[in-house]
Amino acid sequence: MAVSVEKDGPVWTVINDRPEARNAADPETAEALYRAFLDFDADEDAQVAVFWGKGGHFCAGWDLKFAASLNGSEAGESEFARLALSDARGLHDVRAAMGPSRLQMSKPVIAAVEGAAVAGGMELALWADVRVMAETAYMGVYCRRWGVSLVDGGTVRLPRLVGQGRALEIAMTGRKVEADECLSIGLCEKVVPEGEARAAAEAMAHEIARFPLEAMLADRRSILDGQGLSEEEALRREWARGIGAIANQGTAGAGRFAAGAGRSGDFHDI
Repeated sequence: MAVSVEKDGPVWTVINDRPEARNAADPETAEALYRAFLDFDADEDAQVAVFWGKGGHFCAGWDLKFAASLNGSEAGESEFARLALSDARGLHDVRAAMGPSRLQMSKPVIAAVEGAAVAGGMELALWADVRVMAETAYMGVYCRRWGVSLVDGGTVRLPRLVGQGRALEIAMTGRKVEADECLSIGLCEKVVPEGEARAAAEAMAHEIARFPLEAMLADRRSILDGQGLSEEEALRREWARGIGAIANQGTAGAGRFAAGAGRSGDFHDI
């Protein structure tokens, strides 16, 4: 199996397992990743997903050896026709070239990045809510060398994270962006020692999962949806989401605080 899932209570770890190809995605892998994240999103007991690549690399992008075999073939025409049809329909919930990168997830995903997250692999990392990188990991639009465009959200998500000018420079040069620079420019949120990205991401996932779910998801959605909206409209939507969560969970939480829990910023006794 190119993709497997390990479950630890509310945390699912989705594992990209093609180490012989640096976890590059062919259609079979893309489909398996897509299905795994659909299953996670639909499961009521699952709250946070970690996305990790086995064997020392997150993902080296679209499998170019496979792509080369598609040139002029019936299989190639079928795959490109499927991708073109999904784009023409304007659907978000269809498999993209890399798999899940067009899915609009209702729950958070944390990318645990070791080694290479380049080309389409970088786009998968950008699709996640948060990126935890090993200090030796790196990103880059390496497909620049081969005339392959970003089609899995890279041109959309990269400037939202790092700004237009820096996104243009990274995309047009295709250069290597190492973990420390990723952290400094907002391309990742945490850097850890080599080999510890998965454990750190899973620890973060469990930390998130222990909070009341409805309020956390309301805040997540408001942050994601607020981009591009006017301040007034973003505030209106934040209120509409947040007030329901407060009514359902926040008043009970306030009662626990009033009874003595969580004083002086304590996050343990909640």
